[in-house]
Amino acid sequence: MKRRKFIKNLGLGTAATIGVPYLLPSGRLFAATGYRRANHVVFCLFAGGVRNLESVHKSHGNLMPRTLKGEETRTLLGIDSINNDEINGPTLQEQGTLYKEFRFKQGSTGHYGAHATAMTGVYTGNVNINANPENPTIFELYRKHNSPSMSAKNAWWVSDSEGLYANLNYSSHPGYGANYGANYVRPSSFTDGLGHDSLGDPKEYDPEVVEKIKSIRGFCDANFSPQYSGVANSIVHDEADKIEIENFINECMDEANMGGFSNPSAWNWDLPSSSFNGDMKAVHFAEKIITEFQPELLVVNMHTADIAHSDFTKYANNLHKMDYALAHLWNHIQETPDMKNDTILIAMPEHGRNIEGNGIVDTVNPDQQALDHTHKAGSREIFALVVGPSGKVVHGQDFLVEKGESIDIVPTIANILGFDNEIPGYLRQRMGEVLAESFY
Repeated sequence: MKRRKFIKNLGLGTAATIGVPYLLPSGRLFAATGYRRANHVVFCLFAGGVRNLESVHKSHGNLMPRTLKGEETRTLLGIDSINNDEINGPTLQEQGTLYKEFRFKQGSTGHYGAHATAMTGVYTGNVNINANPENPTIFELYRKHNSPSMSAKNAWWVSDSEGLYANLNYSSHPGYGANYGANYVRPSSFTDGLGHDSLGDPKEYDPEVVEKIKSIRGFCDANFSPQYSGVANSIVHDEADKIEIENFINECMDEANMGGFSNPSAWNWDLPSSSFNGDMKAVHFAEKIITEFQPELLVVNMHTADIAHSDFTKYANNLHKMDYALAHLWNHIQETPDMKNDTILIAMPEHGRNIEGNGIVDTVNPDQQALDHTHKAGSREIFALVVGPSGKVVHGQDFLVEKGESIDIVPTIANILGFDNEIPGYLRQRMGEVLAESFY
């Protein structure tokens, strides 16, 4: 039995010995019960801008046959083939609740701002993409307000897209910050086999953000061994976690140096190497984290839909691959004993895309134009899917009318993990609502 679960079980066994009520310093009678719907949450951000027309509305057939109900009837030409003959069992939609007409109602429909909204539960307004968000992220809220407080080993943030996303592992809010942040992972640092000094390497990005990225890159702190001396002193770990995470990094680096990450055929995904993209790389690394740490909170960015600015067919192609990766991640969770039947998966695009094309004609499908996201109709239309064990999550429930906002995800995660009532009121009042209809 793992130490954390032993302590948790021990606490259950000794609770009855407390016989006299007492007042906390806050004046509240008793401490929060911390009731949890599940002990693990995985939040997948379908980033890069996913339009409802191609996803839940199936305007070109079902491009997401593992996620959404409906026979796959793709009408696009030139889309990469992924073998769907082996799709068995229910779709993810049938294993949860689908909010078909979710909304990103306020703020810029840019990627960083929409991510910040999804991960803080607060509409951001004019966000500074070169800085940490002003409001605490879900990682900070979880680590500070969960009882007992959790180490960073339980909170992970995986994104293989632009370096600025590293800023989202913690905020600049007083009383929160790096002490409550998550472990940030950029999988390309491993899969490209660049070595220890490449963790979170920002050299390909705007020089103005290089120093900021250096300050938070990777997921180690300055107290790790000398080989990590160039890695950030951002996230704080206790000594035992520090050693465990460092060993994990070394194993990943050894695997990368032997070509294990650069050779997708070794990933046990049952796909040819030519079918893999960056989203699959991110999910593959998320699965390694799940196997090693069984984190209570894991957020994964899937961003390849951003090709839609210039190529509609590749956008649809990558949406099809997002579907495959999401289902693969869910299956991996079911194959992990400590997380099977105890994990709730939430998937949501960070924002949508314009209804009108941008004038760039698709080379494969000349009747299609590429798509931007500029506050116009469609850019605020998204969906949300909550998947989990029967008896905890309502299965087969679909909301077909406008319901829910992207600021609802953070309070929903906090509710699942049992600390939503511990979030200070001045923060909570700016957030959305718990998606209570998803649960029994």
